[in-house]
Amino acid sequence: MNHQLKFKNMRTGDKVFDIVNYTLLTLIMVIVLYPVLYIVAASFSDPQAVVSGEVFILPVRPTLRGYEAVFKNKKILTGFANSVYYLVVGTLLNLVMTMLCAYPLSRKEFRARGGIAMFFVFTMYFSGGLVPSYILVNSLHLTNTRWAMIIPSAMSTYNMIICRTYMTNSIPDEMYEAAQIDGCTPWKYFLSIVTPLCKPILAVLTLYYGVAKWNDYYTAMIYLRDDTLMPLTIVMKEILIQNKIDMTQIGNASNLAKLQGMSELLKYSTIVVASVPVMLLYPLVQKHLVKGVMIGAVKG
Repeated sequence: MNHQLKFKNMRTGDKVFDIVNYTLLTLIMVIVLYPVLYIVAASFSDPQAVVSGEVFILPVRPTLRGYEAVFKNKKILTGFANSVYYLVVGTLLNLVMTMLCAYPLSRKEFRARGGIAMFFVFTMYFSGGLVPSYILVNSLHLTNTRWAMIIPSAMSTYNMIICRTYMTNSIPDEMYEAAQIDGCTPWKYFLSIVTPLCKPILAVLTLYYGVAKWNDYYTAMIYLRDDTLMPLTIVMKEILIQNKIDMTQIGNASNLAKLQGMSELLKYSTIVVASVPVMLLYPLVQKHLVKGVMIGAVKG
Protein backbone atom coordinates (compact mmCIF):
# COMPACT_ATOMS: atom_id res chain seq x y z
CA MET A 1 0.00 0.00 0.00
CA ASN A 2 2.81 2.42 0.85
CA HIS A 3 4.45 1.83 -2.54
CA GLN A 4 1.13 2.39 -4.34
CA LEU A 5 0.47 5.62 -2.40
CA LYS A 6 4.00 6.83 -3.06
CA PHE A 7 3.62 6.08 -6.77
CA LYS A 8 0.32 8.04 -6.96
CA ASN A 9 1.91 11.08 -5.33
CA MET A 10 4.81 11.13 -7.78
CA ARG A 11 4.99 13.57 -10.67
CA THR A 12 4.12 12.36 -14.15
CA GLY A 13 7.74 12.55 -15.33
CA ASP A 14 8.92 10.49 -12.37
CA LYS A 15 6.19 7.90 -13.01
CA VAL A 16 7.24 7.55 -16.65
CA PHE A 17 10.88 7.21 -15.63
CA ASP A 18 10.08 4.47 -13.09
CA ILE A 19 7.91 2.56 -15.57
CA VAL A 20 10.55 2.68 -18.30
CA ASN A 21 13.31 1.87 -15.81
CA TYR A 22 11.56 -1.17 -14.35
CA THR A 23 10.54 -2.37 -17.82
CA LEU A 24 14.11 -2.22 -19.11
CA LEU A 25 15.51 -3.89 -15.99
CA THR A 26 12.93 -6.67 -16.25
CA LEU A 27 13.78 -7.17 -19.92
CA ILE A 28 17.51 -7.32 -19.15
CA MET A 29 16.84 -9.81 -16.33
CA VAL A 30 14.88 -12.07 -18.69
CA ILE A 31 17.60 -11.88 -21.35
CA VAL A 32 20.29 -12.82 -18.81
CA LEU A 33 18.28 -15.41 -16.88
CA TYR A 34 16.73 -17.33 -19.77
CA PRO A 35 19.97 -18.95 -21.07
CA VAL A 36 20.76 -20.16 -17.55
CA LEU A 37 17.29 -21.64 -17.09
CA TYR A 38 17.43 -23.22 -20.54
CA ILE A 39 20.80 -24.89 -19.89
CA VAL A 40 19.62 -26.29 -16.55
CA ALA A 41 16.34 -27.51 -18.07
CA ALA A 42 18.12 -29.06 -21.06
CA SER A 43 20.56 -30.91 -18.79
CA PHE A 44 17.63 -32.69 -17.09
CA SER A 45 15.60 -33.31 -20.28
CA ASP A 46 15.30 -36.30 -22.58
CA PRO A 47 18.00 -36.22 -25.31
CA GLN A 48 15.48 -36.33 -28.13
CA ALA A 49 13.56 -33.44 -26.60
CA VAL A 50 16.74 -31.37 -26.57
CA VAL A 51 17.53 -32.13 -30.22
CA SER A 52 13.97 -31.49 -31.40
CA GLY A 53 13.81 -28.10 -29.63
CA GLU A 54 11.02 -29.01 -27.21
CA VAL A 55 12.86 -27.60 -24.19
CA PHE A 56 12.01 -24.03 -23.25
CA ILE A 57 12.32 -23.34 -19.50
CA LEU A 58 11.21 -26.54 -17.75
CA PRO A 59 12.71 -30.02 -18.34
CA VAL A 60 10.89 -32.22 -20.84
CA ARG A 61 10.59 -35.89 -19.83
CA PRO A 62 13.08 -35.39 -16.96
CA THR A 63 16.06 -37.72 -16.78
CA LEU A 64 19.51 -37.90 -15.18
CA ARG A 65 21.13 -39.63 -18.14
CA GLY A 66 23.31 -36.62 -18.90
CA TYR A 67 24.77 -36.45 -15.40
CA GLU A 68 25.20 -40.22 -15.29
CA ALA A 69 27.24 -40.03 -18.50
CA VAL A 70 29.37 -37.23 -17.06
CA PHE A 71 30.20 -38.95 -13.78
CA LYS A 72 30.86 -42.32 -15.36
CA ASN A 73 34.21 -40.88 -16.35
CA LYS A 74 36.48 -41.50 -13.33
CA LYS A 75 38.63 -38.54 -14.31
CA ILE A 76 35.79 -36.20 -13.41
CA LEU A 77 36.28 -36.66 -9.64
CA THR A 78 40.03 -36.17 -9.96
CA GLY A 79 39.50 -33.06 -12.06
CA PHE A 80 36.98 -31.69 -9.57
CA ALA A 81 39.34 -32.31 -6.65
CA ASN A 82 42.20 -30.64 -8.54
CA SER A 83 40.07 -27.60 -9.33
CA VAL A 84 39.02 -27.28 -5.69
CA TYR A 85 42.69 -27.49 -4.65
CA TYR A 86 43.75 -24.84 -7.17
CA LEU A 87 40.81 -22.67 -6.12
CA VAL A 88 41.43 -22.84 -2.36
CA VAL A 89 45.25 -22.81 -2.24
CA GLY A 90 45.63 -20.45 -5.21
CA THR A 91 43.08 -17.94 -3.93
CA LEU A 92 44.62 -17.92 -0.43
CA LEU A 93 48.06 -17.26 -1.89
CA ASN A 94 46.59 -14.55 -4.13
CA LEU A 95 45.01 -12.77 -1.17
CA VAL A 96 48.15 -12.99 0.98
CA MET A 97 50.41 -11.67 -1.79
CA THR A 98 47.96 -8.91 -2.72
CA MET A 99 47.61 -7.69 0.86
CA LEU A 100 51.36 -7.81 1.54
CA CYS A 101 52.02 -5.76 -1.58
CA ALA A 102 49.11 -3.32 -1.33
CA TYR A 103 49.64 -2.34 2.31
CA PRO A 104 53.16 -0.81 2.05
CA LEU A 105 52.18 0.92 -1.20
CA SER A 106 49.26 2.55 0.64
CA ARG A 107 51.45 4.04 3.38
CA LYS A 108 52.34 7.70 2.72
CA GLU A 109 55.53 7.49 4.77
CA PHE A 110 56.89 4.91 2.32
CA ARG A 111 58.66 7.34 -0.03
CA ALA A 112 59.53 4.79 -2.71
CA ARG A 113 55.95 3.65 -3.16
CA GLY A 114 55.41 5.69 -6.35
CA GLY A 115 58.42 4.26 -8.15
CA ILE A 116 57.71 0.70 -7.06
CA ALA A 117 54.07 1.03 -8.11
CA MET A 118 55.24 2.02 -11.59
CA PHE A 119 57.15 -1.26 -11.88
CA PHE A 120 53.95 -3.15 -11.13
CA VAL A 121 51.94 -1.08 -13.59
CA PHE A 122 54.60 -1.71 -16.25
CA THR A 123 53.89 -5.45 -16.06
CA MET A 124 50.24 -4.80 -16.93
CA TYR A 125 51.17 -3.53 -20.38
CA PHE A 126 54.44 -5.29 -21.19
CA SER A 127 55.56 -8.87 -20.66
CA GLY A 128 58.13 -11.29 -22.03
CA GLY A 129 55.51 -13.42 -23.74
CA LEU A 130 54.63 -17.10 -23.65
CA VAL A 131 58.00 -18.63 -24.55
CA PRO A 132 60.08 -16.76 -21.91
CA SER A 133 57.37 -17.48 -19.33
CA TYR A 134 57.48 -21.20 -20.11
CA ILE A 135 61.29 -21.23 -19.97
CA LEU A 136 61.20 -19.51 -16.57
CA VAL A 137 58.60 -21.89 -15.12
CA ASN A 138 60.45 -24.89 -16.55
CA SER A 139 63.80 -23.69 -15.15
CA LEU A 140 62.19 -23.48 -11.71
CA HIS A 141 61.07 -27.12 -12.12
CA LEU A 142 57.41 -26.18 -11.77
CA THR A 143 56.16 -27.68 -15.03
CA ASN A 144 53.87 -30.68 -14.61
CA THR A 145 53.36 -29.87 -10.93
CA ARG A 146 50.44 -28.35 -9.04
CA TRP A 147 52.52 -25.25 -8.31
CA ALA A 148 52.53 -24.36 -12.01
CA MET A 149 48.84 -23.53 -11.62
CA ILE A 150 49.43 -21.41 -8.51
CA ILE A 151 52.81 -19.64 -8.33
CA PRO A 152 52.98 -17.96 -11.81
CA SER A 153 49.65 -16.25 -11.11
CA ALA A 154 50.29 -15.53 -7.43
CA MET A 155 49.14 -11.90 -7.73
CA SER A 156 47.21 -9.68 -10.11
CA THR A 157 48.53 -6.12 -10.42
CA TYR A 158 45.04 -4.84 -11.21
CA ASN A 159 43.59 -6.40 -8.05
CA MET A 160 46.54 -5.13 -6.01
CA ILE A 161 45.83 -1.57 -7.17
CA ILE A 162 42.18 -1.98 -6.18
CA CYS A 163 43.22 -3.22 -2.73
CA ARG A 164 45.72 -0.38 -2.29
CA THR A 165 43.07 2.19 -3.28
CA TYR A 166 40.67 0.73 -0.73
CA MET A 167 43.26 0.97 2.04
CA THR A 168 44.14 4.54 1.11
CA ASN A 169 40.52 5.75 1.02
CA SER A 170 39.00 3.70 3.82
CA ILE A 171 41.66 3.51 6.56
CA PRO A 172 42.58 6.93 8.02
CA ASP A 173 46.18 7.73 8.90
CA GLU A 174 45.08 8.79 12.38
CA MET A 175 44.29 5.15 13.15
CA TYR A 176 47.93 4.19 12.54
CA GLU A 177 49.14 7.03 14.74
CA ALA A 178 46.80 5.97 17.53
CA ALA A 179 47.99 2.38 17.24
CA GLN A 180 51.62 3.53 17.49
CA ILE A 181 50.85 5.46 20.67
CA ASP A 182 49.36 2.29 22.15
CA GLY A 183 52.58 0.41 21.35
CA CYS A 184 51.24 -1.49 18.33
CA THR A 185 53.98 -2.83 16.03
CA PRO A 186 53.62 -2.52 12.22
CA TRP A 187 52.94 -6.24 11.82
CA LYS A 188 50.38 -6.26 14.62
CA TYR A 189 48.70 -3.19 13.13
CA PHE A 190 48.55 -4.89 9.73
CA LEU A 191 47.15 -8.18 11.07
CA SER A 192 44.88 -6.88 13.84
CA ILE A 193 43.53 -3.64 12.38
CA VAL A 194 44.10 -3.36 8.63
CA THR A 195 43.14 -6.90 7.66
CA PRO A 196 39.77 -6.94 9.54
CA LEU A 197 38.89 -3.53 8.05
CA CYS A 198 39.62 -4.90 4.57
CA LYS A 199 36.91 -7.59 4.72
CA PRO A 200 34.79 -5.97 1.96
CA ILE A 201 37.65 -5.76 -0.52
CA LEU A 202 38.92 -9.20 0.47
CA ALA A 203 35.47 -10.60 -0.31
CA VAL A 204 35.53 -8.99 -3.75
CA LEU A 205 39.08 -10.18 -4.45
CA THR A 206 38.12 -13.68 -3.31
CA LEU A 207 35.40 -13.68 -5.93
CA TYR A 208 37.67 -12.32 -8.66
CA TYR A 209 40.54 -14.69 -7.92
CA GLY A 210 38.28 -17.68 -7.24
CA VAL A 211 36.39 -17.41 -10.53
CA ALA A 212 39.65 -16.96 -12.44
CA LYS A 213 41.20 -20.02 -10.77
CA TRP A 214 38.15 -22.20 -11.35
CA ASN A 215 37.86 -21.31 -15.03
CA ASP A 216 41.59 -21.45 -15.77
CA TYR A 217 42.37 -24.03 -18.44
CA TYR A 218 44.99 -22.20 -20.52
CA THR A 219 47.66 -22.51 -17.82
CA ALA A 220 46.99 -26.23 -17.49
CA MET A 221 47.29 -26.73 -21.25
CA ILE A 222 50.72 -25.06 -21.23
CA TYR A 223 52.38 -26.39 -18.08
CA LEU A 224 50.66 -29.71 -17.24
CA ARG A 225 50.99 -33.10 -18.93
CA ASP A 226 49.90 -35.54 -16.24
CA ASP A 227 46.18 -36.35 -16.41
CA THR A 228 46.02 -36.64 -12.60
CA LEU A 229 46.89 -32.94 -12.29
CA MET A 230 44.39 -31.59 -14.80
CA PRO A 231 41.63 -29.26 -13.52
CA LEU A 232 37.94 -29.82 -14.13
CA THR A 233 37.83 -27.49 -17.12
CA ILE A 234 40.33 -29.64 -19.05
CA VAL A 235 38.51 -32.85 -18.08
CA MET A 236 35.21 -31.38 -19.24
CA LYS A 237 36.73 -30.38 -22.55
CA GLU A 238 38.05 -33.91 -23.06
CA ILE A 239 34.65 -35.40 -22.24
CA LEU A 240 32.98 -33.25 -24.86
CA ILE A 241 35.63 -34.11 -27.46
CA GLN A 242 35.43 -37.83 -26.74
CA ASN A 243 31.67 -37.74 -27.19
CA LYS A 244 31.72 -35.99 -30.54
CA ILE A 245 29.94 -37.90 -33.25
CA ASP A 246 32.10 -39.94 -35.59
CA MET A 247 30.19 -40.00 -38.87
CA THR A 248 32.05 -43.13 -40.05
CA GLN A 249 30.51 -45.19 -37.24
CA ILE A 250 26.92 -44.18 -37.90
CA GLY A 251 24.91 -47.08 -39.27
CA ASN A 252 21.52 -45.44 -39.77
CA ALA A 253 19.51 -42.32 -39.14
CA SER A 254 18.15 -43.66 -35.83
CA ASN A 255 21.62 -44.13 -34.33
CA LEU A 256 22.61 -40.69 -35.59
CA ALA A 257 19.66 -39.08 -33.85
CA LYS A 258 20.43 -40.86 -30.57
CA LEU A 259 24.09 -39.86 -30.65
CA GLN A 260 23.21 -36.27 -31.48
CA GLY A 261 20.75 -36.15 -28.60
CA MET A 262 23.21 -37.63 -26.12
CA SER A 263 25.95 -35.30 -27.29
CA GLU A 264 23.73 -32.25 -26.74
CA LEU A 265 22.57 -33.53 -23.35
CA LEU A 266 26.15 -34.16 -22.29
CA LYS A 267 27.14 -30.65 -23.32
CA TYR A 268 24.53 -29.01 -21.10
CA SER A 269 25.22 -31.34 -18.18
CA THR A 270 28.93 -30.55 -18.19
CA ILE A 271 28.18 -26.82 -18.25
CA VAL A 272 26.00 -27.15 -15.14
CA VAL A 273 28.53 -29.32 -13.30
CA ALA A 274 31.34 -26.85 -14.00
CA SER A 275 29.24 -23.77 -13.13
CA VAL A 276 27.59 -24.76 -9.84
CA PRO A 277 30.66 -24.37 -7.55
CA VAL A 278 31.35 -20.84 -8.81
CA MET A 279 27.67 -19.90 -8.54
CA LEU A 280 27.74 -21.01 -4.90
CA LEU A 281 30.63 -18.61 -4.28
CA TYR A 282 28.55 -15.50 -5.02
CA PRO A 283 26.17 -15.71 -2.01
CA LEU A 284 29.16 -15.99 0.32
CA VAL A 285 30.59 -12.63 -0.76
CA GLN A 286 27.35 -10.86 -1.69
CA LYS A 287 27.27 -8.99 1.64
CA HIS A 288 30.49 -7.12 0.86
CA LEU A 289 30.37 -7.16 -2.94
CA VAL A 290 28.56 -3.85 -3.51
CA LYS A 291 30.72 -1.98 -1.00
CA GLY A 292 33.90 -3.45 -2.44
CA VAL A 293 33.23 -2.70 -6.08
CA MET A 294 32.33 0.95 -5.27
CA ILE A 295 35.87 1.66 -4.05
CA GLY A 296 36.90 5.18 -4.84
CA ALA A 297 33.51 6.11 -6.30
CA VAL A 298 32.72 8.45 -3.42
CA LYS A 299 35.42 10.46 -1.68
CA GLY A 300 34.99 12.86 1.13
